[in-house]
Amino acid sequence: MSIETARAYLEKFGMADRIQEFEVSSATVELAAKAVGVEPARICKTLSFKLKDGTGILIQVAGDARVDNKKYKDYFGEKARMLSPEEVPQYTNHEIGGVCAFGVTRDDVRIYCDESMKRFDMVYPACGSSNSCARFTPDELYEVSRSLAWIDISKLPETEE
Repeated sequence: MSIETARAYLEKFGMADRIQEFEVSSATVELAAKAVGVEPARICKTLSFKLKDGTGILIQVAGDARVDNKKYKDYFGEKARMLSPEEVPQYTNHEIGGVCAFGVTRDDVRIYCDESMKRFDMVYPACGSSNSCARFTPDELYEVSRSLAWIDISKLPETEE
C-alpha cells in the first residue's frame, strides 16, 4: 500500500516515469498544486465512496470540483457515502493523502473519471503516497486507471449556487 504499488502498476503501462516525488507533502489539493507548480484545479483528487451493496466507487475529479449530491444520486441510484478513513486503504491499497486508482486490486471497486478534468491538457493525480503525483492527459488517465466511464457528478466553483 504505497507508491511502490502505484509504481508497479504504472510500469505495466510503461508510464512509471510519469511519477514525481517531492520533499514536501502533496497530501491535499493545495499542497499538491504548490509542489507541482500548477493551479489547484489541475490536481486530480480521487474520491472514494461505497454503495449499499458494498461496491467501492473511485471517482477521479478536478481539484476545484465538488461532488454534486443530486448528480451522484441520479447516476448511481443512491445517496453518496464516502468510505471511512479505515475503509480507504482496504478498498484502494493506499492511505488518505495518496489515494489513486493505480494498483487497486479489489474486484468490487469501480473506477470513473469526472468530466471536470476534461478542461485541462494535463492533470496530476496522487501516486500512492502523500508526497507524490503523476502527470497525464485526462484521456491517458482514463485509460491507465481503467475507468469504466466519463461521468458528470461534480459542480465547479463558478456553477455553485
